[in-house]
Amino acid sequence: MDRGGKLIVFSAPSGSGKTTIVRHLLKQEVLNLAFSISATSREPRDHEKDGADYYFMSLKEFKQHIKNGDFLEWEEVYRDSFYGTLKSEVERLWAEGKNVIFDIDVVGGLRIKKKFPKETLAVFVKPPSVDELKIRLKKRKTESDEKINMRIAKASIEMATAPQFDRIILNDDLEKALKEAEALVAEHIAKNPTEDSHERA
Repeated sequence: MDRGGKLIVFSAPSGSGKTTIVRHLLKQEVLNLAFSISATSREPRDHEKDGADYYFMSLKEFKQHIKNGDFLEWEEVYRDSFYGTLKSEVERLWAEGKNVIFDIDVVGGLRIKKKFPKETLAVFVKPPSVDELKIRLKKRKTESDEKINMRIAKASIEMATAPQFDRIILNDDLEKALKEAEALVAEHIAKNPTEDSHERA
């Protein structure tokens, strides 16, 4: 893959507020961001549109893309529920001269950071507590109690990965979290990729 703009990864347990933060950042024109649409094998939810929220594909199609090596990263998040980033998606956005922002699972986020260490800023959005997460997920009313419990169990594991990210934003005050995210992204975009190597030298 040809190198292009910067990559900004936002990862967090479901319900942490990372999507709200990413949507806010996309509205800041000065950051020149474009959203990387993930591919998934799960069914669309009521309000979701193919090619806008996700690229929805069958399990068979998804597995074929894995076989073809079309993904930058992919993960079986729940049984038969795959998510991934298509290389073609990042290349498309880089060709438009954009910095690419991701709203993805912690495993996928860390994989992108590993593949593009200099270009990537990896941010972990931390909820105030797992209990608060459960309250937020229940308020959504989009999933069954069983699904919510699965997400909560996964959240505890995901929280343990936070130290592997470049930065951690605690989302207990949304306004403060949005300002912090803006500052971090602006700083990363302004940084010359060669600065990183000087810092490590």
